[in-house]
Amino acid sequence: MKARLKELYDTKVVPYLKDKFSYKNVMEVPKPVKVVINIGLGEAVQNAKAVDAATEDLKVISGQKPIIRRAKKSIAAFKIRQGMPIGLKVTLRGQRMYYFLDKLFNIALPRIRDFKGFSDDHFDGRGNITIGLSEQLVFPEIEYDKIDKVRGMNVTIVTTAKTDKEAKELLGALGFPFRKS
Repeated sequence: MKARLKELYDTKVVPYLKDKFSYKNVMEVPKPVKVVINIGLGEAVQNAKAVDAATEDLKVISGQKPIIRRAKKSIAAFKIRQGMPIGLKVTLRGQRMYYFLDKLFNIALPRIRDFKGFSDDHFDGRGNITIGLSEQLVFPEIEYDKIDKVRGMNVTIVTTAKTDKEAKELLGALGFPFRKS
């Protein structure tokens, strides 16, 4: 079964972008490659169980087991030793990526209070966008009663677009909520 967003990309977005940017080949049309979700766990220094709780949350949100990111070097000021768990990361590709993006665009982001869309300054100059979510509660799979702490996360959408303008058109056609200027 094909993801809804993948079908939209194939049927509507590819012809739209091909006409707009006058690409000669379908392979030139930018597409989403992967989605990387990161959670920083600064509280894991004092509370070792925070890693387990955040791992479970991220697993439920993404449908994939996260990788524990460990400190590369010791930092005395933050009480961090080399090898301590300080974050979690999940990389989604293919069908899981399209399912996650569909859920993010149509369910999670509209649940954010006073949300008016994201501005263009979230792009990195190479066609990739990183957005920050202040809490995991915007995802419907997370039950409010079962979380131990509200945690934020960064979601990076990596595309094959060469410029930010191409990436904005691609994501806008897929349904990403940009701020109306």
